[in-house]
Amino acid sequence: MTEKIFYQDSYQKTHRSVVRAVREGGVVLESTIFYPLGGGQPGDTGTITAGGTTHRVNDTRYADDKTTIVHFIDTDDLSAISVGDMAEMKLDWERRYRHMRMHTSMHLMCHLITAQATGGSIGENASRIDFDLQGQAVDKEALTAAMNELIRRNLPVVVGSISDQELDQNPELVRTLSVQPPKGQGSVRTISIEDTDYQPCGGTHVQNTGEIGKVVVSKIKSKGKQNKRITLNLVNS
Repeated sequence: MTEKIFYQDSYQKTHRSVVRAVREGGVVLESTIFYPLGGGQPGDTGTITAGGTTHRVNDTRYADDKTTIVHFIDTDDLSAISVGDMAEMKLDWERRYRHMRMHTSMHLMCHLITAQATGGSIGENASRIDFDLQGQAVDKEALTAAMNELIRRNLPVVVGSISDQELDQNPELVRTLSVQPPKGQGSVRTISIEDTDYQPCGGTHVQNTGEIGKVVVSKIKSKGKQNKRITLNLVNS
């Protein structure tokens, strides 16, 4: 199991850890600041320096066991890296921070639109989320104004947890049909935004909504009979 430093401090940009495994295309470390692909949020990128060489990390993902995190390196030659080496990690911070801002903004959207989300994807400057609106009308300008008002209020974003049992008793907390929270460890991580949104989430977030900056709803597109895809952009990336 890889220790998830990105949960302890989502703002940590560098970290040192021991190499635990070298596998085809990737490296496993004892602990990491790199967030792995999941919940619609891309895996982090950056660099790892170990064995006297610096390698580009072009993706980060969970292994099949869902507890080990693999840092995928952009070279086939990992012979310079050995188990037991001390590795220096450096995150592509600006990219990660945009993902954090975007992820929190998507939670605000889930507050404004109470319909079930059926899918979503987070990008650096633009993200999308699909809703089963059941005929409910939505307006780009109105959503943009409401989003920016919530951002302007500088609402605190708080990490918490809920037991598996509590979550089973409150299934309405799971807002996205395509992404189910990982149960089986006794509790599930949650994100709470004051007076707005509360739901299970394994992503990285900003500490308050003011960090998001100005956003704009750039597109609302029909995806099937009832689904609408809403695209949200950061105005100042």
